[in-house]
Amino acid sequence: MNHTLINFRLFAVYAAVFALLVVGVLADPQDAAAQSGGVIKGKVDSPWVSRNEAIVYVDQVPGTFAPPKANPFMGQKGLVFKPHVMGVVKGTTVDFTNDDNVAHNVSSPHGSAKVFNLGLYGAGVTKTVTFDNLGEVPLLCSVHPEMSAFILVLQNPYFAVTDKAGNFEIKDVPPGSYQLKVWNEKLQTGSQSVAVEAGKTASVEFKDLKKR
Repeated sequence: MNHTLINFRLFAVYAAVFALLVVGVLADPQDAAAQSGGVIKGKVDSPWVSRNEAIVYVDQVPGTFAPPKANPFMGQKGLVFKPHVMGVVKGTTVDFTNDDNVAHNVSSPHGSAKVFNLGLYGAGVTKTVTFDNLGEVPLLCSVHPEMSAFILVLQNPYFAVTDKAGNFEIKDVPPGSYQLKVWNEKLQTGSQSVAVEAGKTASVEFKDLKKR
């Protein structure tokens, strides 16, 4: 076969592959899902949320979700955990930083989704915990009993922490029908059905949530 013809055919193949990449046919499936996802937006109407934020999350989404490559961190500053509430995907490792000039001892009580005790550690030290079970993890400091926080371990990354007014927004949710739930340390879990369509926003409002 003529070498010129072979080279031309190879060039045509390479050009076609490049064109597919440009239009996104061979793009990362997660990127494609994000581009075709929808938004869930709304409000948690409760006076308790103005004191401590809530986490609104999609209960179950088909698939397996890897934890983030970069560890989120739970800081300790001014004898306060920051943030007070944190949502993480199952398998996530969290850095517990001590940004105070005193020692802390971070732990969780028996019955938590993850029971641990980091022991006493001083200023500038960071310790880590991997959260590998779904559920609620209260955080305590045995040295400073006034300190408390919560980590909620979730099946997927489609969640949001409300602001102090109770507003939330969850982006890039794959189209489908789901149960949307709300968690707050002072409230019973609330749940609503929600249908998500690609490129559209679904509005949800949680009201009349009962105290725990």
